[in-house]
Amino acid sequence: MNSQEPVFEFPIRFDEGDPGGRTRRLHEQLRAAILDGRLAAGAVLPSTRQAAAGLGIARNTVIAAYDLLVAEGYVLPRAGAKAVVADVDRLQRRGEARASVAADTRIAPHWRSTAAGSLAPRMLPPRSFRLGMPDHLQFPHEVWRRLMAQSLRTWSKTAFAYPPSQGIPVLREAIAKHVAFARAVACTAEDIVVTSGAQQAFDLLARLLVTPGKTRVAVEDPGYPPLRAAFAAAGATLVPVPVDDEGLCVEALPPGVQVISVTPSHQSPTGVALSLRRRLALLEYARAHDAVIVEDDYDGEFRYGGRPLDALQTLDRDARVFYIGTFSKSLFPSLRKGFVVVPTWARERFIAVKHVADAHCDTLTQSVLAAFIRDGHLARHVRRMRGIYARRREVLLEGIAHELSAWLVPIPSEAGLHLAARVRDPAQAGRIIAKTRQHAPGAIAAADYGFELPTVPAVVFGFGVIDEAAIVPALRKLRRALELPLAPLAG
Repeated sequence: MNSQEPVFEFPIRFDEGDPGGRTRRLHEQLRAAILDGRLAAGAVLPSTRQAAAGLGIARNTVIAAYDLLVAEGYVLPRAGAKAVVADVDRLQRRGEARASVAADTRIAPHWRSTAAGSLAPRMLPPRSFRLGMPDHLQFPHEVWRRLMAQSLRTWSKTAFAYPPSQGIPVLREAIAKHVAFARAVACTAEDIVVTSGAQQAFDLLARLLVTPGKTRVAVEDPGYPPLRAAFAAAGATLVPVPVDDEGLCVEALPPGVQVISVTPSHQSPTGVALSLRRRLALLEYARAHDAVIVEDDYDGEFRYGGRPLDALQTLDRDARVFYIGTFSKSLFPSLRKGFVVVPTWARERFIAVKHVADAHCDTLTQSVLAAFIRDGHLARHVRRMRGIYARRREVLLEGIAHELSAWLVPIPSEAGLHLAARVRDPAQAGRIIAKTRQHAPGAIAAADYGFELPTVPAVVFGFGVIDEAAIVPALRKLRRALELPLAPLAG
């Protein structure tokens, strides 16, 4: 071990036998100093040049460590000035509150161990690279208002009653025809159960399929965190399964898995499609191991390449697939309407679970949505938005190629409202992700969806609500920040 002349008011030590770990060691020691008060809130950090010279290490090492601290919220960058230490008392108080909740035996064990608010959406600019959000400016609001008025008039003349838990018949009929046409899903109205969005569908399936402490559920890694949360809350043991350019690595599925969750049309978050080879292998695994599959087709309507691969449900010959759809991406999230195509053997029990959890969805919006689909408005809206999103996607791909190709390479994807790009140099992932969060609001790291840090880190950009003309300027700003990483940190 050695110690350099302190450039900080405390020594920074490195292990001579681990030169590749200097970024990690510097980051850990500075973070510890911030947390224990040796670096107080408002303290000005040395410039990266000063720190590198004083510590006798490469300047890029200091840059990477500082960027990690910025990304974690411990350090605040300042344009044209040296970075300063953030006020971490608030973070510590939040940690103390979590510890208090964890010790409260009045709360069920699962929720004691779950960080409060961990699934709450971040506040982001309305026009940004945020994921999973459709464009409200392009929605046919006038058509929706007219159909809503018609529904209200009809409702005012109808005796009050509790609608069926499964959903009103006219909506289930409309959904069955829509998914048969748009996604080649084989079903009838009797197979459809209407839910309050996809999240309720996950929760209901978890209640139906999970025996607490016994059921093992395979989930994609990285994969959609709210789905994992629903199954974990029901008492399932989650089994992470890796994802590559063909989607879920079916060959990595261990024996003894009873439920498999997958996003085959547009993997969340990498965007890849599950290959036909893997789809057939997954169905064979389910048959051989007596498992069921939860197919989440959250934005499958928006495709930009050739003919889409058939849904798993379409290929299923053994009634093992529960197909989940939602209107949150094709229409708008606050509609809170999704659905599950339920195999016949599970239908009665699934409806019973729905009745206990949420006796029924509201009749008004169900009837409006049914008319919107029946009269062809949904199909027209999706066709129009597919063209708009396709142009944004092309601009984003071209922008990454022209502005960010030194750092990122897009992952092939032909669907959805987001695309991912791999970080070329994993050693620079922390710096690249920190700069991306700062200069491309809404974009996330694929690691945010993972169990562990990925071996191939990636950045994910949404293009549902960013204006086409704003994409390239934002990426150019990010490129300049990556080329001049000292700009917000050095004096």
